Amino acid sequence: MTTFVLVHGAWGGAHGFHLLRPLLRAAGHEVVTPALTGIGERSHLAGPWIDLSVHVRDVVNAVLYEDLRDIVLLGFSYGGMVVTGALDEIGDRVRELVHLDAFVPRDGDSVLSLAPALAAAVPAPGTAGLGASWLVPGPERHYDDPAEAAWAAPRRSPQPIGTFTEPVRLSRPVEEWPFGRTYVRATREDVTGGAFTAAAGRARESAAWRYAEIDTHHLVPQNRPHELAALLLELVS
Repeated sequence: MTTFVLVHGAWGGAHGFHLLRPLLRAAGHEVVTPALTGIGERSHLAGPWIDLSVHVRDVVNAVLYEDLRDIVLLGFSYGGMVVTGALDEIGDRVRELVHLDAFVPRDGDSVLSLAPALAAAVPAPGTAGLGASWLVPGPERHYDDPAEAAWAAPRRSPQPIGTFTEPVRLSRPVEEWPFGRTYVRATREDVTGGAFTAAAGRARESAAWRYAEIDTHHLVPQNRPHELAALLLELVS
């Protein structure tokens, strides 16, 4: 049995894995899906103090308090920033690191430094409205199934801006850690304006990474849960 720790992306929540979780559990594995503070299931805790460090701590504590070891740690989209930032504390507990259509930052990178196009979504100083100066509204996303789109859309929540502006801290590049690495690319779009394409290229060109593609839009866990589950199960077979 393997424990999969699945970390969701921006404007989302742990509920975004609701189609993937039962597939992994049916294969006999444990699945942990931490909900990041201030968004998704924990959007009631949103505040201007929420930054990348808070989300890193959410994941680190989920692993340490449950004493999880030999894990497959997956970061989806923005979750790639979070799982990378968690490595200095829990990297020795990771069996395989998976970046799912995600950022792969180096030390000092932030979401906005890697994807400057996202700055257009950041509210201007002095914008009126409760939370308007520190909450970034989520863009529209593409779902393969209209029923899934109807289910997911009302569950998307604004993202505290500190999670995009704070740089990640990492003592050594991802490629130098003693675990396996896999990058999975959604081929139909790059919602960052190029950052995921660059990350995929970095993985394809490095012997330190496995690389795979899934033919869908960005929200892979909801658009192609069976293909994604098959890929993840192959990593631990």
